[in-house]
Amino acid sequence: MTGNGSVEDGTGVERIEIAARGMVFTARATGPADGRLVLLLHGFPETSAEWLAQLGALGAAGYRAVAFDQRGYSPGARPAEESAYDRDALVGDVLAVAAALGRGDTPFDLVGHDWGGGIAWQVAGLHPHRVRTLSVVSTPHPDAMWASTRDTASDQRERSSYMQLFRTRGKAEDVLLADGAARLRNLYHGLPDEAVAEYVALFTDPATLTAALNWYRSIEPKSLHEAGPIDLPTLFVWGEDDWALGRNAAERTAEFVRGPYRFVPLAGVGHWLPELAADELTDALLAHLAAY
Repeated sequence: MTGNGSVEDGTGVERIEIAARGMVFTARATGPADGRLVLLLHGFPETSAEWLAQLGALGAAGYRAVAFDQRGYSPGARPAEESAYDRDALVGDVLAVAAALGRGDTPFDLVGHDWGGGIAWQVAGLHPHRVRTLSVVSTPHPDAMWASTRDTASDQRERSSYMQLFRTRGKAEDVLLADGAARLRNLYHGLPDEAVAEYVALFTDPATLTAALNWYRSIEPKSLHEAGPIDLPTLFVWGEDDWALGRNAAERTAEFVRGPYRFVPLAGVGHWLPELAADELTDALLAHLAAY
């Protein structure tokens, strides 16, 4: 691992680079180098910047908090092959980054939002010995999602219909970037204009957008069920106004966690919880980490 020693605009967040698996991941980090490691995984279409509020609080509490720009999002970790973005590759990245941060096989605390949450469920289920606690934001357990899409009383199948577009090579890029990236901009509904401008500037680069969409195209849905029930202490935070992930799947998630479990539904907030419900999410996360 190498750190450039810089601090981002007075926020106290370090910008570092992490060498792992023959690639280089850009990352944001806070807290003492020997602090308990908390690894944060961002979602689509965002970056490690979504965790700025949580990084500051975690670092102040003495944790070593690291949010890295995942495969396809880091310029130095962007394979050209679509097949390089399958589940095993993304799970392997998380484990390799934790090891590269000097922790070896020591368990770390794992936090994920959106697709980052989807991968966090996989890491915790497939490699439970590597994870101390799990915190997932917005994304239900994959088996809860599967059950919900097949429940005629649920609207989850309709909510998830956008994924078919995202899996369509070329067409998704065209639709998202048409009319000045209007569809892409609309995904960020509720976020501050400054944040939207930063994300749109990044993802209007076709190479970056395609790499991010390759997650949808390469991950086999059936592979996500291999994670199985989770035996670890688990926190799940969900926004009641989330347009993509509904209540049915969120509430079913309890059926697939066998370890200590806390479900925190947040009223009046949608999908972008790390930014739009920063205080509530941070408080829940700090309490969860302190309990274990």
